Amino acid sequence: MRILIVKTSSLGDVIHNLPVVSDIRRHFPEAQVDWCVEQSFAAIPRLHPGVAGIIPVAIRQWRKGLLKGATWQQIGEARRNLGQANYDAIVDTQGLLKSALLARQAHGPHLGYAADSAREPLAARFYDKRFSVSRELHAVLRNRRLAALALGYSANDETDYGIAAEPGGFGWLPHRPYVVFLTATSRDDKLWPEDHWLALGRQLNSLGLSAVLPAGSAVERARAERLAAGIPGAVAAPPMSIPELASLLAGGRAAVGVDTGLTHLAVALKVPTVALYTATDPGLTGVLGAGFHCNLGGKKQVPSAAAVLAEVEAGLA
Repeated sequence: MRILIVKTSSLGDVIHNLPVVSDIRRHFPEAQVDWCVEQSFAAIPRLHPGVAGIIPVAIRQWRKGLLKGATWQQIGEARRNLGQANYDAIVDTQGLLKSALLARQAHGPHLGYAADSAREPLAARFYDKRFSVSRELHAVLRNRRLAALALGYSANDETDYGIAAEPGGFGWLPHRPYVVFLTATSRDDKLWPEDHWLALGRQLNSLGLSAVLPAGSAVERARAERLAAGIPGAVAAPPMSIPELASLLAGGRAAVGVDTGLTHLAVALKVPTVALYTATDPGLTGVLGAGFHCNLGGKKQVPSAAAVLAEVEAGLA
């Protein structure tokens, strides 16, 4: 059996889809599972040993260059890559028009959400078989339920992201146990106040734990360096790839993160994780996994440093 999963973005959504691969391989051990994903997130499915092939696309980049010949060459190459194999099932767990159109480029039965369940109901018109899945389920469980209905198995087992990473022996790490602070997110209203990070970091330092702060953009790195300067023993990490970030997380005693994909990656790696929400409701998209994890805050709710410290200590215990 050969199966193609279509889930292109974003980082958190791609991580939420990893348990689908674990479920498929549990019920069909000999299945070959391929995955169509945005090239900037392709490192995530590569972490799962059950994924055989990656078909990268660059929709975000293509949108910015539709008048360029190179863009259409890349689109043509992606269509050829999608059309190379014959699949027994093509499962679009994204439920968007863009993902449905991508799925149609592959050969085989196209399976996806019914119009009452898809994020964009028009996408359902492009599937050969459609399945209703409650919108009240967590995103991870919705992915799992859709794939189970489409492929004919039950998905009642514990959620298993199926990934692991070796702790990284980075030379710049502190010489004592550390907690990863994931301070960066896509929107300013999702940020946790800097004075809260400072208070948490100083309390953890008094417990013998260093804070390690990875960051991406120049703005994020400036924030990480500013916070590290105010926390004894803290380290602002250099720019890191997704596999390197996975290794950093795997070596940490715990992770504390705002509403960002890397916080979900920490949970997927079974690192004790406290997720902080200040502008969104974590009910359907908060962290979910098998190890210790906690969602704090919500829309217009800012968790206190003391509340976060209590949960971190519970996770460490």
